[in-house]
Amino acid sequence: MGAILAQHTAWENVERALRALRARRLLVPRRLAALAPVARAGLIRPAGTYRVKARRLRWFVDFVQARLGGRMARLRWEELGGLRAALLAVPGLGPETADTILLYAGRRPVFVVDAYLRRVLARHRLIAPGTSSEAVRALVEAHRTRPRCRGCPLRRDLHGRPPRAI
Repeated sequence: MGAILAQHTAWENVERALRALRARRLLVPRRLAALAPVARAGLIRPAGTYRVKARRLRWFVDFVQARLGGRMARLRWEELGGLRAALLAVPGLGPETADTILLYAGRRPVFVVDAYLRRVLARHRLIAPGTSSEAVRALVEAHRTRPRCRGCPLRRDLHGRPPRAI
């Protein structure tokens, strides 16, 4: 739920909304689904765009109930490709949100591409500005297991120290 509430807002505000949900024991999908839309929106108001996020939370909870039998733990066992595609089909869940859910809630080995990563890679001319999240994700996942320290554009930032083996 935090991944959805974090869309376009500071984490501090997400924490306030999560505390409100936790205090009312609403971090359980079936309980959140039973809550009236106006009440759900009011509780998550600190996270910003609360009416939109309230709908997205409901769609996500519906997904959890229908696809995962109401059990978030099932994120850990379903086939990753199909599960990611199913999450991306939930309205309001883009690649960053879906991958964040898979990584943190599902403990799955996915790489989350966010605006900060794209900015760093673009500044080091490793990607062109405007490169899609999927293209960045494919690039990073294809290269993350093969470090190339000698040619790394970040090497000069190590202040003359030789790079450590990963």
